[in-house]
Amino acid sequence: MVETSRTGGPRDSPWGWTTRTPIWGILSGVSTSTERREAARTLGLVWIGLVLGVLGVGWLLTGPLEPTVDPWDDSVVLWLEDQRTADLDTAAAAGSHVADTVIGVALAVVVGLAGSWWQRSWRPLVHFTVLVGGYLALYVIVTHLVPRDRPPVEILDPGLVPDHSFPSGHVATAIVVYGGIALWVAAVAPRWRRWAWPLLLAPLVVAPSRLYQGAHHPTDVMASLVFATVWLLAVTRVLLPRTADDRGEARSAMVEA
Repeated sequence: MVETSRTGGPRDSPWGWTTRTPIWGILSGVSTSTERREAARTLGLVWIGLVLGVLGVGWLLTGPLEPTVDPWDDSVVLWLEDQRTADLDTAAAAGSHVADTVIGVALAVVVGLAGSWWQRSWRPLVHFTVLVGGYLALYVIVTHLVPRDRPPVEILDPGLVPDHSFPSGHVATAIVVYGGIALWVAAVAPRWRRWAWPLLLAPLVVAPSRLYQGAHHPTDVMASLVFATVWLLAVTRVLLPRTADDRGEARSAMVEA
């Protein structure tokens, strides 16, 4: 049953969340089966393009460009190793842990479920499932098809797979999860957006932490910065309501239902 205001229109949550979005459809932000298929096709093409692009970059870095790129990559990480101190080790460990895969996935699930409950819609959960699931699938494919040894330094993050340096999963998690939450909150809960924007700074903490720990080469981090940002923007563009008109159409669909 739809909760309405005195004027007969659906009512917003007092917390600032939009609670007027329908539970129709599999993909959020679209209202017909044709639009849902178009959204799925668009994201599918973007994802395939990203997979092929990242595989191509990885092949270049581990093949033709290796003699040129590796000396610079190694020199950066070796210099960072020379700067290590106990305090910096602790700070880098903390900066890295905020983007551990388990933490990132758990955070996305919690926000997706909480958002779905507040909005009375599957949209938030679908949004974060597509966002995080897409990047994880890409990461697994690329790391297995493009093995790359980690930098020639003491790695401060124990237990890492030795040849899964490319690309950086932690940096991608920081962008997709924390950036995804920030953009989602800005779209559905404008009153809270000023508290969400600092989440966009997460990659600026995670990226240098991973380099400092010797977990990745700089080019591994750069690749993740690019592909994860593109995927985040693509999913946001397709699945999030972008304008007041979009949200109004969603509210109308719910009332009619």
